[in-house]
Amino acid sequence: MQKRSKILIAAIALLMIATVSYSIFFFGFHLPKKKLEADRARQVLEYYQSKLTLYKAENERFADYEVDVAFLGDSLTDGYDLLKYYPQYLTANRGIGGETTHGLASRMQISLYDLRPKVAVLLIGGNNLDTMLENYEALLVGMRDNLPETKVVLVSLTSMGGDWAHKNQLAAYNNAIIKRLAQKYAFAFVDLYTPLLDEVIGELRAEYTTDGAHLTPLGYEVFTDTLTPVLDNLLQSVKE
Repeated sequence: MQKRSKILIAAIALLMIATVSYSIFFFGFHLPKKKLEADRARQVLEYYQSKLTLYKAENERFADYEVDVAFLGDSLTDGYDLLKYYPQYLTANRGIGGETTHGLASRMQISLYDLRPKVAVLLIGGNNLDTMLENYEALLVGMRDNLPETKVVLVSLTSMGGDWAHKNQLAAYNNAIIKRLAQKYAFAFVDLYTPLLDEVIGELRAEYTTDGAHLTPLGYEVFTDTLTPVLDNLLQSVKE
């Protein structure tokens, strides 16, 4: 009987040790990870809201001026130094890192309609390639209906490299749809996929990207050289 009691006490002790060990693992690893994710989500939301606040302030500041070109999109646009690459235009950068076509749809009033630029450049969809076509055309309809005098440029998705290279086939397919939509709505279309592509390996050229998805200054130079002639022509047509 005494032996059984000792075995029972030992079993309970092992169970308590196991419970404590699990608790240490759970609270030591899982909760911090969840906290990091929550902190990250909070930071993303704060950044998003700060961008919208900035856009509202810019819209008021630009009220007495006519913006030449507004750029809408995700991190590729957000990281585009427009003052450096387009000093000849009055520009507005309305890109937000991590943006999707669905997120953009919710902020079109502040980001574009209230601004009423001469030209709007749209590069969006890289963050939701699988679902971007669900509402991409709706974005175009909104621009046509709300800004009938604004010229619109649809920029293709870029080619990608590294960990994102497997998405190139889908990006190319979506680009074919974007091009057809540009024709449907009489918008300009700019192919950015091809000039950034290394045709030998079928990926975004290494010198044009920092990580396979985002662009280096050299990549932005290609972007600028590809887009500028189109912008010049559209702005000239607005003057006429």
